[in-house]
Amino acid sequence: MSNTEADPAELLCSERPGEGVTVLTPRDVPLGGPRAIRVRRTLPQRQRSLIGAWCFADHYGPQDVSESGGMDVAPHPHTGLQTASWLFSGEIEHRDSIGTTAMVRPGELNLMTAGHGIAHSEVSTPDTSVLHGVQLWIALPDEHRDTARDFRHYAPPLLELPGATARVFLGSLAGTTSPVPAFTPLLGAELTIEPGATLALDVDPAFEHGVLQDIGSVTVAGAALSTGELAYLAPGAGRLELTNSGGEPARVLLLGGTPFTEELVMWWNFVGRSHEEIAEYREAWQAQADRFGHVEGYQGTTAWLPAPTLPQVRIKPRRNPS
Repeated sequence: MSNTEADPAELLCSERPGEGVTVLTPRDVPLGGPRAIRVRRTLPQRQRSLIGAWCFADHYGPQDVSESGGMDVAPHPHTGLQTASWLFSGEIEHRDSIGTTAMVRPGELNLMTAGHGIAHSEVSTPDTSVLHGVQLWIALPDEHRDTARDFRHYAPPLLELPGATARVFLGSLAGTTSPVPAFTPLLGAELTIEPGATLALDVDPAFEHGVLQDIGSVTVAGAALSTGELAYLAPGAGRLELTNSGGEPARVLLLGGTPFTEELVMWWNFVGRSHEEIAEYREAWQAQADRFGHVEGYQGTTAWLPAPTLPQVRIKPRRNPS
């Protein structure tokens, strides 16, 4: 998914009742392209740019797209990151410059590695009436950020837990491990909690964690979340408790990883280490250079998505609080 903000606003975060929990509040962002949808963006922001290596989080839907036409994002570039696509409903066709054509379906992970450079498009299928999901980015560490392009698909099994179910798509949780390799220690899982139930999970105390609220009413260590909000928990705790305080099932995404200490320069769809690198990436994309390759078979109204104009000031690195 493309980040269309040339000059992104900052988000808000707040301390709430609940030991060691910071709640990140999303902002509403139009996703570009000829058929725009709106997303709730919780990462990055001034107060917290990353959770582990997770550096970008868009949560969207449920949105009725039967009349609006749904998602249509023309071929666009990425560098220095991985994109993790996760759907709750609907279906999206993914095409990339490796030659991949794949469907993003509910409960299945599509993980694309940009590395040195990749291009891809995303279009919801004609049969999709309701689009609902999450788009996540993972920053690549310096030693791997120029790695070769790659694409992985994984359909994690449904794991039955006391009062809940889980699908672990990256890392390890509750005795199950995803076979999808990662460049830094990571955790990604969908959790659905039954009404009135409390789910207690053993987690890696070296990880920081984020709980992204999708549907229902969930409290994390005593802090209540609203739709699209993300609860941040610092490293140190070996146990995480989630309570569904409502009368309907509640669903969240659990993200985690060891703190990512490298400084990142993020602009548009690029992750780099300096303003000069970002300018180089943009110039290469505008020239349709071989660095990104070419997407075959996209049938949209424009062949590719041009980059915004660079800001008149130097793009500064994003840092997490110490």
